[in-house]
Amino acid sequence: IEREQAEVSLHSVEDQLRQSQKMEAIGRLASGVAHDFNNLLTIIRGHCDRLLRQHPGNSSVEKSARSIIKTGDRGAALTGQLLAFSRKQVLRADEVDLNAVVRDMLAMVSRTGRDDIELVTDLVDDLPAVRADRGQLDQVVLNLVVNAQDAMPSGGQVTIETGTVRLSPVSSLTGSGLPPGSYARLTVRDTGVGMDTETQNHIFEPFFTTKDDKGTGLGLATVYGIVRQSGGHITVESELEIGTSFTVLLPPGDGVEPSAAP
Repeated sequence: IEREQAEVSLHSVEDQLRQSQKMEAIGRLASGVAHDFNNLLTIIRGHCDRLLRQHPGNSSVEKSARSIIKTGDRGAALTGQLLAFSRKQVLRADEVDLNAVVRDMLAMVSRTGRDDIELVTDLVDDLPAVRADRGQLDQVVLNLVVNAQDAMPSGGQVTIETGTVRLSPVSSLTGSGLPPGSYARLTVRDTGVGMDTETQNHIFEPFFTTKDDKGTGLGLATVYGIVRQSGGHITVESELEIGTSFTVLLPPGDGVEPSAAP
């Protein structure tokens, strides 16, 4: 029995290692594509600006050029998400109150949310600050909450929890790259349709979506990249027809107040 358990554990570690290596390879590919595409967008944008300067007052030329510029800006936003996934974007790390991020995001989501979805919070008092980019952390929480709502077409409950987790050398998450120590925890749980194992294996990959033509497949990929670049880790647990739970671990800050921006 012990030998069988050891073999199962070994297979699990091998699967997690392969998944980690695959995500790293996809990240490198996404980074290269994003940079090359940005170069093309720069050329397109430059020619549009030149057209506007050369044909002042020409409404037809201006309308077309403005349309191209607007579309290019949307493309630039997509490359920004790819860079977030590949952990190549520039983050401005500050001491951030994770509970405050959750409260602010809930205030925004509740104004535009659905009546058939209940938002529940369980936030631990005296949660240590984390070292992260506040704007990017906002995006992480918002993406996870919106995804949870989308997973419940018939309504349900979204629970957002914060807390602390201590990883020992024995309990450290395999393949996470996190050293032993104390971490702030953010968990977003829904009572939605859930996912099978195959879907969970691909859920953080860019352009993978379960929303057919309604999603870009970059939301969770962006979340993954931001969390990893912030020195943290994200995991997913899900069961069909029961729900899904995303857990984010973030390292605590160093207690140093951020310096004023130049």
